[in-house]
Amino acid sequence: AGRRAAELVSKLTAFSRRQAMQMRVLNLNDILANNEAMLRQALGEDVTVEMLAAPDLWPVKADASQMEQVVFNLVVNARDAMPNGGWLTIETSNVTFSEARLVRGESMPAGEYVCLMVRDTGCGMSHEVMNHLFEPFYTTKPLGQGTGLGLATVYGIVRQSEGYIEVESAPGRGTKFLIYLPRTQEAAPVPKARPDTGPLTPRGTETVLVVEDEPTVRQLVAHALRHQGYNVLEASDARDALNLAETHPGDIHLLLTDVVMPGINGRELANRMIALRPNIKVIMMSGYSGDIIVGGDHTPRWEAWLQKPISIFELMRTVRRVLDEA
Repeated sequence: AGRRAAELVSKLTAFSRRQAMQMRVLNLNDILANNEAMLRQALGEDVTVEMLAAPDLWPVKADASQMEQVVFNLVVNARDAMPNGGWLTIETSNVTFSEARLVRGESMPAGEYVCLMVRDTGCGMSHEVMNHLFEPFYTTKPLGQGTGLGLATVYGIVRQSEGYIEVESAPGRGTKFLIYLPRTQEAAPVPKARPDTGPLTPRGTETVLVVEDEPTVRQLVAHALRHQGYNVLEASDARDALNLAETHPGDIHLLLTDVVMPGINGRELANRMIALRPNIKVIMMSGYSGDIIVGGDHTPRWEAWLQKPISIFELMRTVRRVLDEA
């Protein structure tokens, strides 16, 4: 139970895991461009997406994979607020405040900021909901459809990046999130040419079983894999995964599983999955190091370890490498 609670805290804020943040100078427009196709796929055909990237956007200093998670969490939140479709706008801009401002009870210093705005035309929120919006485990979704960690994660990442977040909403009038990250004066590194032919290559057609109890993380991984051509099966826990392994009529080439989950953990799941499907390959995901599954008489076979927060690029490279190994 203690390890489970620790991982949840790691996922939502990383308040005590500052070393996990890989801060570097980046442009938020690049984050949006690299993930635009996946975001559109996550929203579905009923949501019209408008991307407005400011030219000459100032650089910020942040963790790229964490910022990907911020954007994806806000997009998923908007999608859930528009079950019948709607309009989503994602916009970047440079803003300068000549005076300090009060943002959700905190003083935001005057200065230059990069603003990321995510606005939807969904159901909107009451003041009561907005007051609790960023609290861990607070959710308005039906039981089993959300943990209440998505927006708490966003808040934790933004504040750890020395940024601020505002929310404007009213019932029936949609919601607008405004994220302000301070402009950095550090020079951005010269971008290196990617050997890949596209932002998320290489592609594949194999079947991947994704097991992750946090819906937002699972959806992010599943959408990324589907966008690259993989056939993806999803399970929210080990029991669902084992049921899929027993009933799925075709091959399951890869198990991509979280380690710390309620009930049967990822370590035991890997052992049982290999017993059911001996040729399956295994990638473990966790906020902890790989040491937590090594040792004892039942250490599972696994081909790769992905440290959370997961970079989408690293995920794709690792999946392809593991599947290609003899």
